[in-house]
Amino acid sequence: MQDQTQSFRSAREWLSVLARYREPSTRRSLFELAATLVPFLALWALAWMALQVSPWLALALAVLNGAFLVRIFIIQHDCGHGSFLANRKAQDWVGRVLGVLTLTPYAVWRRTHSIHHAHHGNLDQRGIGDVTTLTLEEYRARSPFGRFMYRLYRHPVVLFILGPSYLFILQNRLPLGLMNAGWRYWTSAMGTNAMIGIALGLIVWFGGLMPVLLIFLPTSVIAATIGVWLFYVQHQFEETHWSRGDDWQLHDAALEGSSHYVLPQPLRWMSGNIGIHHVHHLYSRIPFYRLPEVIRDHRELAEAQRLTIRESLQTVRLHLWDEAQGKLMSFAEARARYGIA
Repeated sequence: MQDQTQSFRSAREWLSVLARYREPSTRRSLFELAATLVPFLALWALAWMALQVSPWLALALAVLNGAFLVRIFIIQHDCGHGSFLANRKAQDWVGRVLGVLTLTPYAVWRRTHSIHHAHHGNLDQRGIGDVTTLTLEEYRARSPFGRFMYRLYRHPVVLFILGPSYLFILQNRLPLGLMNAGWRYWTSAMGTNAMIGIALGLIVWFGGLMPVLLIFLPTSVIAATIGVWLFYVQHQFEETHWSRGDDWQLHDAALEGSSHYVLPQPLRWMSGNIGIHHVHHLYSRIPFYRLPEVIRDHRELAEAQRLTIRESLQTVRLHLWDEAQGKLMSFAEARARYGIA
């Protein structure tokens, strides 16, 4: 992937252009909500009925439904950014309700995600919720055990198989990172937990454990895995952006440190266009359904930071930030170039 933003107007200059796309349409937003929730609930019901026919059929429907749960998360994500509905109170309640389905406390996530946006690419103030990324010097300074733990953390099995389930099923049960930040975050986490508990209790009451094991958990795990993968490739590519001190600028980091993940149309729809992440980070108040308008109208942004599916698969071997070269590199390259084991 080649960084093509240098010949275009500055990141800050794009703001006035992108502001034209910020207004949500209530009718369109409600349509997108219905077009996501109705299939999700229908597949849940079909999977439940399928348990009487074949557990494997129920499991297959649950796995498919994970894609709709990803889209539900994107709508919750837009609510958190204030870009889904013009009515803020209604928007926040939509976000809270969807947070029960996504296992994500709305107020907690909204705050931690805003920190991510505010500090992305800043080596001096790394945000909550980012994929932990060490510089070469930070890795070099670690003990052998510290290096082992970082290598373990960056292993694909941990990042994309174990990590997503831990994050959404376990970690999200507490307002981690905001434990001392006020009662509202505890209320958000505990309120979401209570509603999840009630929902699971009703599922077990009416259907026993099988709907939980073969529908709820697979749907949640698949959605979590897809979500973590999308978040990873949005920022963990070779020519991403990290800098320090006065060299770090919010808008430059947003545009240059976020990818444009080029997906086929069905996957773009299921992921709520979140692959157009460089535009989203530069102007997060744009509703997800208007992001395609931006790259349609501005070819410069359509061509910037493009990352294909094939290229994205290669990013899993990138682990360390080389400040001198301004790129992510693998452990193997760090060992060959700098002798860092």
